[in-house]
Amino acid sequence: MTTRIYGNRLIKTLSGQNTRSTTSKVREALFNIWQGQIENCAWLDLCAGNGVMSAEALCRGAKEVIAIEKNNQSCQIIKYNLQTILQPEQTFKILKGDVLIYLKKLAPKTFDKIYFDPPYQSNLYQPVLNLIQEYNLLTDSGEIAVEHNPKFWQDLEIKGLEISRYKNYGKTALVFYQKSLD
Repeated sequence: MTTRIYGNRLIKTLSGQNTRSTTSKVREALFNIWQGQIENCAWLDLCAGNGVMSAEALCRGAKEVIAIEKNNQSCQIIKYNLQTILQPEQTFKILKGDVLIYLKKLAPKTFDKIYFDPPYQSNLYQPVLNLIQEYNLLTDSGEIAVEHNPKFWQDLEIKGLEISRYKNYGKTALVFYQKSLD
């Protein structure tokens, strides 16, 4: 299967139920919200799936992309797609494995934008957000976008992070976290 991304580019995606790609409506909305903030940013894609969000970020000028995904077949697709998009001044890295383990290993690295899209009914939301804060992975002016199904979502209190906005797109929603000002 293929998906069309920014710049009218086609990228490969996995068919079946192993991954759920972010819809084009949600992708477009997110990149409109973050318009002007992607170029030269450090982007972290958690539970990257097909890597569509990482590919979009590179197409829109992200300087560095790190994608974490546990599915081996997905990692192969992500690598293929990002290699076809990558410009000489950009870098990417794909980390295959458990997001909770890799987040601890990323410090002291920081990211301007973090996109987190786990399986909707997983128990990853709270521990991942806690680790992002604990290991100080978000820059002071950075933002985290968390994709979820509003039917299963409950706002999470994360010490050091606060919800900056919430966008609903039907069966998919995004909640945004920034560092707390206190």
